[in-house]
Amino acid sequence: MIKFNKFFNKKAGKTYSLGLVLSGGAARGLAHLGVLKAMEEVDLHPDIISGVSAGAIAGGLYADGKTPEEILEIFKVNGFFDFARFTLPKAGFMSTEKLHNVLKKELKAKVFSDLKIPFYAAAANLNAGKILYFSEGELVKRMVASASIPVLFKPVEIEGSVYVDGGVFDNLPRKPIQEQCRHLIGVHVNPTGYEEKLDSMVSIAARTFHLTVGAKISHEKENFDLFIEPEALKEYTLLNISKADEIYKHGYEAAKKALTDEKVRELKA
Repeated sequence: MIKFNKFFNKKAGKTYSLGLVLSGGAARGLAHLGVLKAMEEVDLHPDIISGVSAGAIAGGLYADGKTPEEILEIFKVNGFFDFARFTLPKAGFMSTEKLHNVLKKELKAKVFSDLKIPFYAAAANLNAGKILYFSEGELVKRMVASASIPVLFKPVEIEGSVYVDGGVFDNLPRKPIQEQCRHLIGVHVNPTGYEEKLDSMVSIAARTFHLTVGAKISHEKENFDLFIEPEALKEYTLLNISKADEIYKHGYEAAKKALTDEKVRELKA
């Protein structure tokens, strides 16, 4: 699905040529890696990235210099439930301690300014009831906060405030970078489809969050020069990490289809 920015003729004097916005989507976020691989094959490289939840994890690792294949391997080796430790449900069913440890091990950058590509991670401040787009400070904790799905994961405390998944307010965080970019690509990996098996509190919590954040996306499409949404992802649950290779492939194929020669030339202009 491709949409062109209605502000296309107002792009003179922008700081960056190409911005990339990556949505949340839990395991579906592995499709972002396929999109990044397809972009690399046509010599398209984001100058700035904004991500939320799984998009913040993928985007942060990519901004740190990891290849799409290397990031995919990190997820495959560790698995979803190696990132999440079950806890008594006082603040969330699962702790993000293991995700924190994996990112701490894999990321070379310690703070945002160490990254090779400028990067924003969106998280929701529960105390203030608003979205915050992190672009400075300690990196790992802010990436984990961006990916802490409410109820499912325990919130993350940062400087006295409690944060959860930024998709609560903005599951396609273009706002912090749109005015800085001549061109903007948005990748949404949360198309809504029928889900037959909802047989646990975890799956119900994930599905409820998915439907809530997905309802806000349709009006966002017009704000991107190129909007990529792999429709095949409807067949995968948010926790379907065992299908990592398939999800990656769907992202790759959707991007290859969208990145025609003409569109690539426009995005490089």
